[in-house]
Amino acid sequence: MIDSKDLTNRYEEIKRNIVNRNMKVNLDEIINLQSKRLELLHAVEDLRTQRNQNALKMKGKLDNTEREKLLALGRELKDKISENEELLSNVEKQYISGLRQIPNYAHKDAPVGKEDKDNTAVKYVGKPTAFSFKPKDHIQLGEELDIMDFDTATKVSGPKFYYLKNEAVLLQMALERYALDIVMKHGFTPMITPDVAKEEILEGIGFNPRGEESNIYTLEGTGTALVGTAEITLGGYFSGKVFNKEELPVKLTGLSHCFRREAGAAGQYSKGLYRVHQFSKLEMFIFCLPEESDSYHEKLLSIEEEIFGGLDLPYRVVDTCTGDLGAPAYRKYDIEAWMPGRGENGDYGEVTSTSNCTDYQARNLNIKFKDSDGKTQYVHMLNGTAVAVSRAMVAVLENNQTADGKVIIPKALVPYMGIKEIKKK
Repeated sequence: MIDSKDLTNRYEEIKRNIVNRNMKVNLDEIINLQSKRLELLHAVEDLRTQRNQNALKMKGKLDNTEREKLLALGRELKDKISENEELLSNVEKQYISGLRQIPNYAHKDAPVGKEDKDNTAVKYVGKPTAFSFKPKDHIQLGEELDIMDFDTATKVSGPKFYYLKNEAVLLQMALERYALDIVMKHGFTPMITPDVAKEEILEGIGFNPRGEESNIYTLEGTGTALVGTAEITLGGYFSGKVFNKEELPVKLTGLSHCFRREAGAAGQYSKGLYRVHQFSKLEMFIFCLPEESDSYHEKLLSIEEEIFGGLDLPYRVVDTCTGDLGAPAYRKYDIEAWMPGRGENGDYGEVTSTSNCTDYQARNLNIKFKDSDGKTQYVHMLNGTAVAVSRAMVAVLENNQTADGKVIIPKALVPYMGIKEIKKK
C-alpha cells in the first residue's frame, strides 16, 4: 500500500494515477474512513483515560453512595469502550481494505494507457523466424512428436491442463536448470518454495485471494491459497523483518509450481501451453535500498534478456502502460518472444515480466531496514521472471521446427538435455 499520509498530501496525484491505471477506487470514501478512524481512536483513548481516572478514585476512602456511583460509571465506561472498539475495528478493516485498493505510484516514463495494446516496444532483438514452409504451432508439434497430451489432461483434470511426455520432460528440466545457472551466476540464492501461502501474504504482495475477479485458487476453510507465482512466497519470506542497511540487497530465486484460475481467458492466443492453470516457473526477487531499486530493475531485465538471448529466440522488450501494470508495480518491463504459431502469421507473446514495486509491498508486509542514522525505512522490493517454462517451451518449439517435423534443440540447452533434436518416434 501507499503511505497513508499521502492521501491528503498527494491527493490530486493519487487521483490522476488511479485514472491512468484504469482503476475504480473511491478515494474520498477512503479519506473519510481515515478521518472516522482517527476520531474513534481519540474517543477510545479518551474513554480509557476516564476509566483509569475512575479506577484511581475507587482506591480512595469512599462512602457507599460514592462507591456505587463510581462503580456505575466504571460499568458505563466499560460498555462505551467496548462499543467504540468494535466500531473502530470495523472502520479499521474498511479503511485498510480501501487503502490496499489504491495502486502504487507509476514511474514518470511509464506509458499512459488502458491495456496491453498501449504498451510501448522499446527494443527488438533478432528478426521473426522465417521458414520455407508453413510453421506449425506447438500444439500440433507436441502431438506429432508425442511430447504433449492435452486431450487426456482435459479428461483427467479439465481444460487448460496438460501432460508433458518424453523429450518435453527433459526440455522443461533443461530450461529450469539453464535459467537457474544464469541467475545463480548473478548472486541469487536458489530456493524451492511452498506452493501454498496464507491469504495475508497474498494480500500483502498484492494478489486478491477472494472474489469473482481473483485469479487465485483458494483452499476453502484453511485461510490459504495455491500460489500463482513464487513472487508471493519469496516476498513473504521476510515478512516482519528489519534488515541492517549492510545486509541489503538480498537476492533470491525460487522455483515453484504456479496455479492460476485464468477465468475468462479464452481465444486463439490462450490455446495450448500459453495460458494454463498450472505451470512451473523460476522467479527472481530482490530486497534493496530505495535509491538502488531503479538500477536493480534494469539488472533484472538484463538477466531476462541474457536467458532468452542465450536461447537464440527473437524477442522484444515492452515498457508496460499504466493500465496494465497491476496495483503493486511502479514500473514493469515485459519480454515478448516471437511465436511463429501464434495467430495466422505469428506474433509476439509475453514470456517474462519484471516489476519494481518500490515500498508498496514492503508496507503491507512490514519489511524494513535501519538506515545509517538508525531510523527504520521500508525496503524496496522487485521481482522478475527468469523462466516461465510453459511459455518458454512454446517459443523454443515453434522457432526451432524443421520442414520434416523435427525440433532442433537450442545449443545452450543441449548439455542439459543430452540430445540435439526431437524427432518423430
